[in-house]
Order: sequence, then C-alpha cells, then structure tokens
Amino acid sequence: MQVFSVFTGKFKLDGGAMFGVVPKSLWNKWNPADENNLCTWALRCLLVIEGDRKILIDTGMGDKQDAKFFSHYHPHETRTLKEALQPYHILLEDITDVLLTHLHFDHVGGAVQKNGENYLPTFPNATYWVSQTQWDLALQPNAREKASFLKENFMPLQTAGQLKCIQIPPFKSDTTLQEIHFSKSISCLVVNGHTQGMLIPKIAMAEKYLVYMADLLPSVAHIPLPYVMGYDMQPLITLQEKELFLKEACLKNYTLFFEHDAMNECCTLQNTEKGIRMKECFTLQHWLST
Repeated sequence: MQVFSVFTGKFKLDGGAMFGVVPKSLWNKWNPADENNLCTWALRCLLVIEGDRKILIDTGMGDKQDAKFFSHYHPHETRTLKEALQPYHILLEDITDVLLTHLHFDHVGGAVQKNGENYLPTFPNATYWVSQTQWDLALQPNAREKASFLKENFMPLQTAGQLKCIQIPPFKSDTTLQEIHFSKSISCLVVNGHTQGMLIPKIAMAEKYLVYMADLLPSVAHIPLPYVMGYDMQPLITLQEKELFLKEACLKNYTLFFEHDAMNECCTLQNTEKGIRMKECFTLQHWLST
C-alpha cells in the first residue's frame, strides 16, 4: 500500500472563528493573522493506493464557484486535482474511490467540476462515499450550517449514479469513538461535533497508523482541548470526541495527518504536564521513509 499527500492550495478563514473562545493573544502565536484577522490554511487531500483501488480522501474546494464566493476565502497557491495528482502519475480517470469526510465546501468542492453549463463528477470512474448521516444533513441543513453545503458540490454525484452512502449503526459509548470498516486498510472514526456524521479515516500501514484529521483537529494548534472551532455545530461534543481520540492516539502512537495546517503536515503526540500535546512535526514523506 502507498499513501501520498495531495496539496491543492491554501485559503483564508477568520482566526476568531477558527479558534472559538481561545483569545487571539494565544492562538495568534500558532497561526498569525493578517490585518483583516484572517489566518492561512491548507487544502490537503490524501491519496491511498491499496491494491487495485486508488482512494482519494477529500477533494479541497475546487475552482467552479464565482469570484464573489472566492473573495471571502482568498484562495492562493491553488492547483487543480488533475495537477496535484500528476507528480504521482495518477489521472482523474484512475481514481476508483473518493472518501468524503463531510460535505462542507472546502472538503467536497473539488468532487465536481463545471463543464459549460453542466456539473459533472471530477473522477468519472470513481465511487464517491459519504456517511448517510452527513448526506441527510446536507440535503436539509440547519440555518447555521446551510452556507457550508453547496448542492452543486454533491448533488451531481447522485445524479451521475456515482454516490454511495455509508450506513452508521447506532452506537453509544463514553469511552471510545465509533469505528466502521471502509476497506482492507482503512477504517473511519465517526464524530459529530463539527457536523453530524463526519468520518475520520484511519489508515493501517504495517504496524503504524496514519489518521486523516479533517475538521476534528484542523491543525497542530487545535490539539489542546479548549481549542475548538466556532464553526463546530456541537462544541461540547467536539470536546468529548477530541479527548477520546487524543487518549487513544497517544496510547497507540498514531501519526496525525492535517488537512488544514498550512505549516505542518503530520505530527505525533505525547503526554505533558498540560495534557496531550504535539511531540514532533514532519512531512508525510519523512514519516514514510523512517
């Protein structure tokens, strides 16, 4: 099995929204804001080659929205998924599966491309996967989350017959996160604090684990428990989910892969007097070579 980091660019979001109740005097040390209080974030996908399957996890924000939309997010250093996959000699037609952690625009925007007046799946031969819980929410979003769900980003997947929803069985535990099987080497942790039915892919590689953090931990700076985004629909649930995940990840020595951290691609964890914190940061390529 092989894994590759697929970088599709950077964008900006309000620092206060990204760090919730944490004062700027603290979070600004991790991700300094510009004069408009905006911080820079990455749009980083993950390619997993598992036998005959070529699985892409998330798709960035894409490029099909209008100038007014992008003016809010200041995308830069952008590249299309076709361009981002070229270094690995992977064509759009080669992707067999797209695993979507959730359907917010910065995770699913690249899943669909505009061709004239038509919206078509970017990967013509792929099956697109999302949790049934998240799909149902995206179709009927709450008023606070509605702006993050753009139907042109995901409805064409259903129209093309390329969408499959992952059923999440009932589950209740105060000591562990729910985990469901996806493929031979990939399982997904199910979390609900940021948005209902978000999937956190965990990739088994020999005796090591790489976990794609999506929006449970957008960056290294979000590892301390109180650092919860203002974008999270249920912040107290995020707090519980983070605590359960970090304990497990530290105990089992998971490597964390960050979708949105503009400076750090991966890290390990350690216990400290202040709680669980980052141990070492490094690139995915460095991790694979050790």
